[in-house]
Amino acid sequence: MKVLAIAGSNSEVSMNRQLVAYASSLFENAEVEVIDLNPFEMPIYKHERELAGGVPQEAHDFASKIDGANLLLVSLPEHNGTYSTAFKNVFDWVSRIKDRTVWNEIPMFLMSASPGGRGGAGVLEAASKRFPFHGGNIVETLSLPFFNDNFDKAAQQISNEEKNSELKEKIKKMAAIETILEK
Repeated sequence: MKVLAIAGSNSEVSMNRQLVAYASSLFENAEVEVIDLNPFEMPIYKHERELAGGVPQEAHDFASKIDGANLLLVSLPEHNGTYSTAFKNVFDWVSRIKDRTVWNEIPMFLMSASPGGRGGAGVLEAASKRFPFHGGNIVETLSLPFFNDNFDKAAQQISNEEKNSELKEKIKKMAAIETILEK
């Protein structure tokens, strides 16, 4: 099984990168790749830019990462109630690749962590509504509020027992889906 864990942030100290890295470590017997958005930075999408130069190679590279996975873990930071600009730009460019959907119907575990009490509820809602129109097959979601209180940065894991148990149960469900797909 190949798991692609995407941190929807370009921050070097992203809490969503820490969350998705921890979540991906819970898969047993899986090939896991954790990526952030920095290697996929492109000019801001603009129609005229696409007409002049086509879709940048970085968008094709990102799409290729998705296509090589059996499961997607996507952890999105919330910026003003929705996606980060870095994520939205990659999403926009990949959506412009001819004859493809962004997520290719690959089973997805969508999550968000934030320092506040809503735990990225706005971005989870936005993504849950938007991604299915772009081939998003969202199987599970997880919100981790109060990240600084609920995540042990030294141990790189969720310290809140209830949230940690919730994550582990959802990871088991995702792993079971992949087992079913293999048959």
